Amino acid sequence: MNLFEYISDRASKLWLEAYLHTSLVVQCTILAAVLGVLIGVAVYRSPIGSAVATALASTILTVPSFALLGLLIPISGLGPTTAVIALVLYGLLPIVRNTIVGLDGVDPAITDAARGIGMSRFGVLTRVELRLAWPAILAGMRVATQMLMGIAVISAYAKGPGFGAEVFSGLTNAGSTNSLNQAVTGTVGVVILALLLDGVYVLIKRFTISRGVRG
Repeated sequence: MNLFEYISDRASKLWLEAYLHTSLVVQCTILAAVLGVLIGVAVYRSPIGSAVATALASTILTVPSFALLGLLIPISGLGPTTAVIALVLYGLLPIVRNTIVGLDGVDPAITDAARGIGMSRFGVLTRVELRLAWPAILAGMRVATQMLMGIAVISAYAKGPGFGAEVFSGLTNAGSTNSLNQAVTGTVGVVILALLLDGVYVLIKRFTISRGVRG
């Protein structure tokens, strides 16, 4: 059976895997963004706090995917929960770092002017600083999404959903009928999804960031 016949015969299953893979990555990116922004907001005014937060997030990223999943399986078991925890942890670094950079880059004169017209500290943060830091935060989310697209494949080791099942089945059954088709289909599927999501980020950037800031 050639690759096109394989894809045609299993179209419904592959569409489901594509949906599950995308859903896993998108949801984990959103969770990582919420946590990452909260961490960034908490530490960006402290050089020591910023350094510690960035160092911890960097340390997580240096742990090999299989090792982290192996550590999590005894705690959260096999399945989507373990995959979600691992992906959220891996997605923190670019978002935390970019949140800190974005907030640090806000002109103090702008925040002083906002306070001068009576804005509260929370109002300045939410209505001024985070809005100005949004391009950097969005860039961090974009990087995190592309990273998690590949790492989500490895999460199949812990029975995570998505195209990882195709890739792992192909590699595990190497030499058997359709093993190459499975590996290629899963790999190409992840690449296509990554490109599509990157296109979504281009649209989000276009509609949420003014042309002057984009330039």
